[in-house]
Amino acid sequence: MDGGGELGITKKEAEAEYHCHDFEWEDLRADVEANPSFSYHLSPFPTTTASPQPPSSEAWRSFHRRHASGRFFKERRYLLKEFPELLNSKGCAKVLEVGCGNGSTVVPILRCSPSITVYACDCSEDTLEKANEIVCNTQGVDAKDRFHPFLLDVSRENFPGWLFCKCCQSSDGKVVDLSPDSIHLYVRGKNSISLKEDQCCVGGIDFITMIFTLSAIPFNTISSTLERCVSVLKPGGLILFRDYGVYDMTMLRFLPHQRVGFREYMRADGTYSYFFSLDTVRELFHAAGLLELELEYCCVRSVNRKNGKNMQRVWVHGKFKKPTSQ
Repeated sequence: MDGGGELGITKKEAEAEYHCHDFEWEDLRADVEANPSFSYHLSPFPTTTASPQPPSSEAWRSFHRRHASGRFFKERRYLLKEFPELLNSKGCAKVLEVGCGNGSTVVPILRCSPSITVYACDCSEDTLEKANEIVCNTQGVDAKDRFHPFLLDVSRENFPGWLFCKCCQSSDGKVVDLSPDSIHLYVRGKNSISLKEDQCCVGGIDFITMIFTLSAIPFNTISSTLERCVSVLKPGGLILFRDYGVYDMTMLRFLPHQRVGFREYMRADGTYSYFFSLDTVRELFHAAGLLELELEYCCVRSVNRKNGKNMQRVWVHGKFKKPTSQ
């Protein structure tokens, strides 16, 4: 992939077989828990330790600067196989990508249907600019009027009213006509967007994608983050979730001094990584008022091309629905 040119997809890549159950998670768990060198990952974390604070946006800006080349961009082509609801959505579906990074999730979503509109937030302005550049220069993707990136730290801030205003939330997702003065208030904000003259907001979101997002914020902020996401989701809307699972190889690489919580770690650059169990995900999403549709471990075995070592990756895959009536 050429960092300076258009980002395309080859026929061979498009037809590549997708694996998600190469080994059993329970077998991996038994191996890890029987290995004394991994015992510190399993021990309780002292409750007297101060709770970690959300990483600064500067930490993520630095992260994306270090990986600013096109080679770091990997379009998440598995996304539509894991979440076919995006392909089968009817009408003009609205998708909110939370923590969009460089746009690797946005690209396949825009590519799959010309009627989908994607709103994407991130805590780093530099990252949003890079995502906009990548998305707009990707071959086969028409992003005009369909991709709307905006600056927001979802672990600290509420979503802007133009996504789903309180009036529409109380009227079952039907967009309410407001006076021009009221509309003007939404358009003038820092996270502004052009609305039609008779619109107060975009009317809520049909799908929220959270792909390796929640693991990047402190565990003690995840519940409030999910509540914010649910607030802009239409009744009947879906949250599509994928993140790091417990005993993933990257978890086992962290050293004892990098632990900042139970299954929670801090990298040298100040960014966080949490590793989810199915039970933890279930409890968090149920507490946010969501219904569980799917929840499982994805266990993928791959080989490091440089050293030939086997890598056992574990991710959590989930789909959750907002009830049509509360």
